[in-house]
Amino acid sequence: MSTSTSMNSLPARPESSITAVFRGAGVTGRLHARDIDSGHEVGVGSDDPVVLASVYKLPLLVAFFRAAARGELDPRALVTLAPADRRPGATGLSTLLDEVTMSLRDLATMMITVSDNTAGDALFARVGVDALAATLADLGLDATHIRSDSDGLLDALLADSGAASMPELWALLGEPGVADRLRSLDPARTNRTTPRDMCRLLDLLWHDEAAPADESAQMRRMLALQVWPHRLASGFPYDDVLVSGKTGTLLTIRNEVGVVEYPDGGRYAVAVFTHADAPLAVAPQADAAIGAAARLAVQHLRATQRR
Repeated sequence: MSTSTSMNSLPARPESSITAVFRGAGVTGRLHARDIDSGHEVGVGSDDPVVLASVYKLPLLVAFFRAAARGELDPRALVTLAPADRRPGATGLSTLLDEVTMSLRDLATMMITVSDNTAGDALFARVGVDALAATLADLGLDATHIRSDSDGLLDALLADSGAASMPELWALLGEPGVADRLRSLDPARTNRTTPRDMCRLLDLLWHDEAAPADESAQMRRMLALQVWPHRLASGFPYDDVLVSGKTGTLLTIRNEVGVVEYPDGGRYAVAVFTHADAPLAVAPQADAAIGAAARLAVQHLRATQRR
């Protein structure tokens, strides 16, 4: 499908329409979008603190490649992960039964393309929390704070809920007061950011300012290879539009940040963070709302560009 006939008449500002999309999907949503080249922006709760969930892997990726560019880490260095080193999960290395040996940069690819928690935790251990914090400070991401890897987030969920497993936690999640106890769902007590901060990071990455040009190109390639089509990409189902992104999912949290690139050269950073009102493991309406809200924001920015 071509994008040539996809543009509809737009209201002067899309915030009310974006908010209506979130409300209709049963989520609380926050969004920021930025035209990477003109600097025009639009947002709903752009500066509100939000839970990163697996979106924390994007700043981690940048910190890793910055360290590699400085010669502090060898991206080709091999890491061996035994089955005992891996928490069972639904994607990537977590699904495998045997010992796995991979390079750090291949672990980074798995971390981004399929949101592999085992790969991300191995990379987090090599980069270190202090280097990650220094990266955030150097890039001016003052609202972004990351102290825990995926394993730590899941351990906190189980500890706070008293559940012995994630299935048991899901069974408890609808009980009064349980969700309020969970640090991993509270931006004041877990890895957090703002939609504006994540758009700034994407802007820097697409301008080769987050890391040197070669490393930035490798990161953009990984983000373009992400396999999930049901959130941000669902808003742009066109053969000639490229969506590069990173999702985040944690119980009632569903997020995605990324860059939407049109064949006419338009490039738009978008960050969408949602928190579902109901504890549903499968919520296609919430997933689709991320794409629908992003589309409204990008259409507005493209209309603004043409005026």
